[in-house]
Amino acid sequence: MRKIVVALMGTVSGLIMLFSYHTSLGGSGTLAVPASTGAGTTTSSSGSASAGGGTSAGSSGSSSSAADGSSTTVTGDTAQTQWGPVQVQITVSGGKITDVTPVQYPNGNGRDQEINSYALPVLAQEALAAQSANIDHVSGATVTSDGYVQSLQSAIDQANL
Repeated sequence: MRKIVVALMGTVSGLIMLFSYHTSLGGSGTLAVPASTGAGTTTSSSGSASAGGGTSAGSSGSSSSAADGSSTTVTGDTAQTQWGPVQVQITVSGGKITDVTPVQYPNGNGRDQEINSYALPVLAQEALAAQSANIDHVSGATVTSDGYVQSLQSAIDQANL
């Protein structure tokens, strides 16, 4: 009888500890990435803006260029992924990519936020170093990496690089 009571108390204690465990996915992580507007727009350093043109996978991307050689911002087409849309915006100056910014990315839950908080900066750094869409994927963020590369290639194509 005593063994049964001890086993029952151990089981109850274990269950209490299991159900009171708090995971790190409670949404405490934040991203320093701009929120998505959903529309592809571009601007140049001269201050002009234009709405998106061509479509791919049901989304728009556009580009504009300045005649004086100033920087141009180009938004790639939205890539629809398993976890949500991914869209990238690049800034081009002197024929080189000077900045890569994610416009849309999966962020519907804590896990998406956790993955993208480390994956998006790495992907941007890779794109700037490679000056192309031929970049390594981030381990653990394969789906986002695939969408990032698709949208990045679209933006590069629109920028005629």
